Amino acid sequence: MFDIKWISAHPDTFDAALRSRGAEPVSASLIAIDDERRAVVAELNAVQEKRNASSKLIGQAKAQKDEARAAKLMAEVGGLKDKLIELETREKQLTEQLRAALSVIPNLPADGVPEGADESDNAPYFRANESEATRPQKPNLAFAAKEHYEIGEAMGGMDFETAAKLSGSRFVVLKGQIARLERAIGQFMIDLHVDQHGYTEVQPPYLVRDEAMFGTGQLPKFDGDFFFASHGDGRLALIPTAEVPLTNIVRDSIIPEGELPLRFTALTPCFRSEAGSAGRDTRGMLRQHQFNKVEMVSIVTPDKSADEHERMLACAEEVLKRLDIHYRVMHLCTGDMGFGAQRTYDIEAWLPGQNTYREISSVSVCGDFQARRMDARYRDANGRPQYVHTLNGSGVAVGRALIAVMENYQYEDGSVTIPSVLRPYMGGVEKIGG
Repeated sequence: MFDIKWISAHPDTFDAALRSRGAEPVSASLIAIDDERRAVVAELNAVQEKRNASSKLIGQAKAQKDEARAAKLMAEVGGLKDKLIELETREKQLTEQLRAALSVIPNLPADGVPEGADESDNAPYFRANESEATRPQKPNLAFAAKEHYEIGEAMGGMDFETAAKLSGSRFVVLKGQIARLERAIGQFMIDLHVDQHGYTEVQPPYLVRDEAMFGTGQLPKFDGDFFFASHGDGRLALIPTAEVPLTNIVRDSIIPEGELPLRFTALTPCFRSEAGSAGRDTRGMLRQHQFNKVEMVSIVTPDKSADEHERMLACAEEVLKRLDIHYRVMHLCTGDMGFGAQRTYDIEAWLPGQNTYREISSVSVCGDFQARRMDARYRDANGRPQYVHTLNGSGVAVGRALIAVMENYQYEDGSVTIPSVLRPYMGGVEKIGG
């Protein structure tokens, strides 16, 4: 969400940033709506002043027993009242029109984000003194690697057929050792972020109001991408990510600056209709309607958001390092970033079965974009309310981490070695299947 005053002062900058995201320039239409709204407000104020003045004159005329003048003034005030109702109605219409137009405009990219149209224009990202050699290496498999669903189905622990009977496509039933491994991965990650990365664990609701979805940018633009449950005369959304409830913890609030940063994490199921991905990744667990994910959310002052973004990326990377899964980090280009992001880093894990990298975490800084939609502020040292900056990131997607473990730790006989950091969560089991 944007400040129309800023857009009016920087229309060319605003439109250029939208073009870099593949969006149409809209500053002229937004400013035109706001100009009309301000003109209506000015007329409304003038009519209100005239009405107030006339009302005083009515009192004076009555005191002087000038009934003819009083009647004339009362008729005039009656006409002004009708005009006020007309202007107030128009002002509300224009305000809502402007709000609706602003609500579907994506965030503007930060300085230094690579310009491009799609994922082919994303750029590899390394910190200073970092290289491929400093990250876990690819496994040296002496056989043709299988994909996760081939391993899981042969093990009897990954059942897509039964899931289809229960719920349709893009669901899975996990059983036995694979179900336990999936649970172990989630527990390991949430413990890591709470015990070593300083996040506060939260168990949020899985159903949220439309206002919460609006606050983080899922609504109104992407209404068709989510599942909704009827609730009384309205509806509740099944969360597509714990980013929604975690970030909305600070909605409609003013936080003392000394309480920042706030860092929240949660392990939750996530629900997505995948409306825009028909035909993609139909085999296996890569793209499911329901999946588990560990989410991280940070609420910070503006001067700390860039550093916090790097910190969150490091927290997500640490998961892959401890699992000893090879990965790369991509700096997303302007055309591939999510709706609310100013800058996004994607962590892509190496999957031997597919012989390619696949996204396992996305870490974004949103600036004050979400805060404006949620009215989330902090009180600075001078006592003035200012908008917070919000950040979110996967820490990481549990189902995709399961896929990565199964494919990277597979043996030719169909068994899978359990990474050492997961063994305490597996009751000491070192190997499954085979």
